[in-house]
Amino acid sequence: MNHSEIVSFLWGIADLIRDTFKRGKYQDVILPFTVLRRLDCVLAPTKEKVLEEYARYQGKLENLDPLLRRASGLSFYNTSPYDFEKLLADPPNLAANLRNYIAGFSPNMREVLERFDFDNTISKLDEAGLLFKVMERFKRVDLHPDKVDNHTMGTIFEELIRRFNEALNENPGEHFTPRDVVHLMVELMLAGDEGRLRGPGVVRTVYDPCCGTGGMLTIAKEHITKGWRRNGEMIRPAINPEAEIHLFGQEVNPETWAICRSDLFIKDPKGRDANNIAFGSVLSNDGHAGRTFDYMIANPPYGKDWKRDEEAVRAEHERGEAGRFGPGLPRISDGQLLFLLHMLAHMKPPEEGGSRIAIIMNGSPLFNGDAGSGESEIRRYILERDLLEAIVALPEQLFYNTGIATYVWVLTNRKAPERRGMVQLIDATHFWVPMRKSLGDKRREIPPEMAEDIVQILRDFRDGDTRRILQDGKEEEVVVSRIFPVSHFGYRKITVERPLRLNFQASPERIARLEEERAFQNLAKSKKKGPAAEREIAEGRAQQEAIRRFLASLPQTLYKDREEFERLLEQESRKAGLKLTAPLRKAILSALSERDETAAICRDKNGQPEPDPELRDTENVPLPDGDDPTDTEGVPASVRAYFEREVKPYVPDAWIDTRKRDPRDGKVGIVGYEINFNRYFYRYTPPRPLEEIEIEIRAIERDIMRLLAEITSGTWEENAR
Repeated sequence: MNHSEIVSFLWGIADLIRDTFKRGKYQDVILPFTVLRRLDCVLAPTKEKVLEEYARYQGKLENLDPLLRRASGLSFYNTSPYDFEKLLADPPNLAANLRNYIAGFSPNMREVLERFDFDNTISKLDEAGLLFKVMERFKRVDLHPDKVDNHTMGTIFEELIRRFNEALNENPGEHFTPRDVVHLMVELMLAGDEGRLRGPGVVRTVYDPCCGTGGMLTIAKEHITKGWRRNGEMIRPAINPEAEIHLFGQEVNPETWAICRSDLFIKDPKGRDANNIAFGSVLSNDGHAGRTFDYMIANPPYGKDWKRDEEAVRAEHERGEAGRFGPGLPRISDGQLLFLLHMLAHMKPPEEGGSRIAIIMNGSPLFNGDAGSGESEIRRYILERDLLEAIVALPEQLFYNTGIATYVWVLTNRKAPERRGMVQLIDATHFWVPMRKSLGDKRREIPPEMAEDIVQILRDFRDGDTRRILQDGKEEEVVVSRIFPVSHFGYRKITVERPLRLNFQASPERIARLEEERAFQNLAKSKKKGPAAEREIAEGRAQQEAIRRFLASLPQTLYKDREEFERLLEQESRKAGLKLTAPLRKAILSALSERDETAAICRDKNGQPEPDPELRDTENVPLPDGDDPTDTEGVPASVRAYFEREVKPYVPDAWIDTRKRDPRDGKVGIVGYEINFNRYFYRYTPPRPLEEIEIEIRAIERDIMRLLAEITSGTWEENAR
């Protein structure tokens, strides 16, 4: 059977268990039994030899593990006398014998199987009378690597998990990366490093912090040591078949972790790579703390919150540069950028060879967050340290569970000389072909020849590079590459203030507003209890009434100078014998005032203009390419020039709030970074001519009239037919 037939066969087991297990629990049966059957097939050729060695040396040697590994020819073994065939030969004792069989695995593989909560699944199947039927069905399929190679087996596992996620309608971020996307990401990660990977004695490490079933890791290794193949056809030969590639990863989901580990145990007789796959949340419990890696690749979950890791993440953020998350924290609802910071913390220093990273994320890490926010500060950290080499925009509808736009970020701390201080943006949204059959939301794929073209655009590093594409049935040339200096994505957000101008009048309408002021309302409230409270409330109400009468006695003249009105208020309140506290005075001024552009500027005690909060605005001033000296107020020259050119001519009374300063450089204005990708590849599409639209509307009208005529002219029976 090919992989599609095997997937359908295994998925068909759901028909056996649908009355006992809910749809969301199918994977609790199908995944562990698929792994178990695979292991059973792998161990079959050396099973007897392992049992002979075990019987011969049991009780004679303290540690049989090396001996039994050598006998099995793998990094794991099974000392139980059972296999699938012998288990099915004794149906009454199947559950007990199956547990004995699982307990017979070597400790490293038993740890893998325990992640499936196998014992509970066995009990449920046995109670429902389904255990024999399920195992008998699995025995029919031969999953030995000679029949189903490791690459195909990985595809089978990912297709099964895709179906499980689809059945559960999982979050769009909970998906596995399609193979065409993985191949492209690996090629982008390795681009330009072919020379470093060739030659004798090459040893490199590849790391994925959210490795799932391990597809990205194994494909990266295959690209280096075996080449890129598709359906048996060689797309690109191996870079170095003799290179020693060590794989590292971490996974939080127990089932996918178990699949990854078991797969790597089968692929590597020494079990080295499998032992490098840590379990747990990488954000709160880094399984490879202190290690650095040559290459890193990841597809973190999109739009998934990091609440479960919040305490640990915030604690590490407080450590600053000593922790992984010192540059900033994104909003709690989306942790994508935390995975990127984690990968940056595992980069090798440039003097030790440096690292290259490929990570795929949705659009929010490009622009979410204002200046000074966690997202902006993370982008600032990356760009100001010149770690971002390129961003590649991919087509939509590439993933199984979501059709959203995605972007591959390529980062490195050892840029080529011509790339230093520059960032390349690649628009690959047109590089796709429709799939013959959709898989969930995946309706498009990137064929190898188009993936190679995308990588070539990265290699060529040309601003304004173009490609001819088919758009709406017409072939047209579009720009696919733009190159900008790092500073191009930065800006300084300044706060622009305008003076407060108010007029005042003691009119009945404005006096009535005083009832809404909290300070005035509090006069008739008391925190005391009993008669004392009633007495205090009565006194307050009397004071309220006295203030109303006082304000009504004032002239209804319109005052356009606050100082003049305040003097009047002070004089008249003394005459009336009223004592106005500061809160009451403020409440009265608020109630009796209205904004007036023709009024005098309101000033503080120092004679400085007071800002009007309602007229407050902000401006994002682009960062200059070179130095940006400041004046005596701490305002950068670029900001002052922008303000004089873009703001002052239109609002002459405006000024820059020099108190709002960037906490990192101390200059006026908060520095922010964003990458508005679509802006750089926008193509204007002119609207259709009005005449063409009018002709189309009239044609539709004629069709409607014709249909109405047909309906009304026929008999009731004819129309019904």
